[in-house]
Amino acid sequence: MNSKTVLITGGASGIGLAMVKKFAAEGCQVYFIDTNHVEGTKVQAEISEKGLQATFLEGSITDYSQLENLIHSIPGKIDTLINNAGVSHIGKVENTSEEDFDRLFQVNVKGMFNCIKACLPKLKENGGGSILNMCSVAATIGIPDRFAYSMTKGAALSMTLSVARDYVADGIRCNCLSPGRVHTPFVDGFLAKSYPGQEAEMFAKLAASQPIGRMGTPEEIAEMAFFISSDAGSFITGSNFNIDGGFMGLKM
Repeated sequence: MNSKTVLITGGASGIGLAMVKKFAAEGCQVYFIDTNHVEGTKVQAEISEKGLQATFLEGSITDYSQLENLIHSIPGKIDTLINNAGVSHIGKVENTSEEDFDRLFQVNVKGMFNCIKACLPKLKENGGGSILNMCSVAATIGIPDRFAYSMTKGAALSMTLSVARDYVADGIRCNCLSPGRVHTPFVDGFLAKSYPGQEAEMFAKLAASQPIGRMGTPEEIAEMAFFISSDAGSFITGSNFNIDGGFMGLKM
């Protein structure tokens, strides 16, 4: 992956940030899109101080015109696109509002579509490349109170398979990762909001839902993403990889 150009969405925090750091450390020219100006600028400065290459592109993946302009600003080809940006929601059908549904669809589904569509010319220009979509175990198993989120991740999985089939002759691989619970700032924020004073207890319960006995780390997801995106993963396309501490394979 040395000197290859990688575009990562939602790269200013959580799993996306771990990916930005990993790919930059491996010698890639990293571009990352995020709406958070403060954090995005901070991440770019921190990585640049280490002599590595990471460029922050501020914008929303839900606005195709804006996104297309951002991608056109990337000089030359794109070797790898990682669709990591996403939002979550807790609730069943009956307590999911139309606004909630639309918000998740706009980011998690339309945003992914926008990025793939806008990047395809540069991937083709490159003679091929890799697209990696962030999915979830929620795409293939029923998880309580995750109706809208699960719906969007099911769409991400189907989108992955369709793109892999349609562009295999162009040398473009498309895969997805399906994490279980990963310890990110979102988890900490959710616990603080929903279980004030019980954060440690609830964290332990969530961690124990993985047979391996803990949550994953953003860095572990980034390592898997790097392997699939690299030349070492060149025989992999149209695949969904569970990275979930045994949640899917050992509990059902």
